[in-house]
Amino acid sequence: MNKKLIALVLAAVMVVACFALAACGDKTTDPTDAASSDLAYIKDKGTLVIGITDYAPMDFQKEGSEEWVGFDADLAKKFAESLGVKAEFQLIEWDYKTTELDGKTIDCVWNGMTLTEEVKTAMDCSKAYLHNQQIVIVPADKAADYQTAEACKDLQFAVENGSAGEEVATELGFKITEVENQASALQEVAAGTCDAAIIDSLMAGAMVGEGTSYANLTYTVGLNNEEYGVGFRKGSDVVEVFNAFLDAAIADGTVDAIAETYDVQAALIK
Repeated sequence: MNKKLIALVLAAVMVVACFALAACGDKTTDPTDAASSDLAYIKDKGTLVIGITDYAPMDFQKEGSEEWVGFDADLAKKFAESLGVKAEFQLIEWDYKTTELDGKTIDCVWNGMTLTEEVKTAMDCSKAYLHNQQIVIVPADKAADYQTAEACKDLQFAVENGSAGEEVATELGFKITEVENQASALQEVAAGTCDAAIIDSLMAGAMVGEGTSYANLTYTVGLNNEEYGVGFRKGSDVVEVFNAFLDAAIADGTVDAIAETYDVQAALIK
């Protein structure tokens, strides 16, 4: 083989190698590639796994049913449908929600989640969609004594581990007992093992007072003002897709209809 032919062969090999490298580079940076796209990952497996706790009126099961319903659950089903996948609900320990998300045992946290600075640092979050407060729960016959935060300072509070309720209680210097979830916090007060609880005002409206399972309890003072959002993995491209879905669902009346079903219209952010 003469020198000219060898040179031509080497040039051809270099051109092919350059094209191969370029193709590889395109593949690793393509935002639709399953390796780099959370949306593609969810669509490929065919499920949107939603991390929740048992929390009416956001995510709960009606008596005798295994189906998860509620404002968040119903909206999550609509969002999953818009992606062409199935919604699956996974009970989690709230204190480990970020670990579950990063480990891909769930795809989002959608459970009346307060958009605290800690949450916004740990996850990529959607726009806010509901107003909420952390609110004091006490036995109804003692409500008159606990109408301010100052009046509550000597009480022993049940709070959900890792929750916004625990955060505000700590900020106020309250004595706390950590429990698994907000439902457990109510049980502690009903049983008399804690003097009071701090839970979300939206849950209080559904779970406490006349006509509820906790007719002997009531809510008194609101301790803060906050907003709910949905949490996705850091860097997830699903956040933008969800925000567009939420805007459309507000515009076409879907959000209003679900809110009316669970009596949370007054809390909606539009």
